[in-house]
Amino acid sequence: MSEETPSPQSSYSTNWVGFRPEIKVLDCTIRDGGLMNDSRFSDDVVRGVLRACAAAGIDYMEIGYKNSKKLFSPDQYGAWRHCDEDDLRRIVEGEDLGGLQLCAMADAEKSDYKTDILPREKSALSMIRIACYIHQIPLALEMARDAQDKGYDTCVNLMAASTVQESELGAGLDLLCQSGARAVYLVDSFGHFYTEEVRYLVKKYLIHARPHGMEVGVHMHNNLQLAFANTVEGIVAGANYVDATMGGLGRGAGNCPLELLLGFLHNPKFKLRPVLECLQTHIDPLRAELGWGFDIPYMITGLYNRHPRSAIKHNASEDRGNHVAFYDKVLEDY
Repeated sequence: MSEETPSPQSSYSTNWVGFRPEIKVLDCTIRDGGLMNDSRFSDDVVRGVLRACAAAGIDYMEIGYKNSKKLFSPDQYGAWRHCDEDDLRRIVEGEDLGGLQLCAMADAEKSDYKTDILPREKSALSMIRIACYIHQIPLALEMARDAQDKGYDTCVNLMAASTVQESELGAGLDLLCQSGARAVYLVDSFGHFYTEEVRYLVKKYLIHARPHGMEVGVHMHNNLQLAFANTVEGIVAGANYVDATMGGLGRGAGNCPLELLLGFLHNPKFKLRPVLECLQTHIDPLRAELGWGFDIPYMITGLYNRHPRSAIKHNASEDRGNHVAFYDKVLEDY
């Protein structure tokens, strides 16, 4: 590149709004993408994402779930729905992770966390993320304490925040922010939020989190084509933990694309090229099979604050493509 040709970053003001060294990036490509294929990724794909995250300077890679085998049979679900230590070791053994740390998600009421999450010194994981709905907060607190007692860092993800009344949300945050977790996450499970709502809620979360020394994280879905914009808005409002996936891979409409996020952050710690290589080699070939991304039925569920399961069911039916019929059905149930 000649001196006359500007780099992508040099065309911006040096006052980059996205640059904040304390921001932690968490890649959840395999974990969230596993909702599209029952967590049946090949070792080559998982190892490819691991290597890309390490080379790109990503802080955390969420490699899968710690879900119960009683509820999610290994006959139906792949290894990354359970993240057994033998499977983890098979992927990470001999790899240079640099500063990359591995984590897994344990869902409230879906995890045999007391037995399946081993003490930290016996695990390849360093952080457990606990996901819960508002009524599951007492269990989430118990799960966080269990993981911390075993030596793990933790985050708590409050799911479907768009469905929670504000008074109930405040009370829930008061409890979650006593969990001892590193961060509490604003999760737009249904892809329903607009940027002004994200800005308001991140600031609300910060009011509850900061007195307890906790950070706020954001996890955004792309039903309204706002996952990246809402992630940016969360960062500007003060969120220091941010989720993304390569190519936006995730259930339904997908997530904030990691490649867009890294460009916005303007942090020389993060390298884009390894992510693009992984996209080209491992993720893009999955698009035809898994079919994530913006889609009219997912847009409709996002607009009306509905779980994407109805759109998933519609897209798997003979009525796929009949947007009007799906729209009418959603309004009928609204």
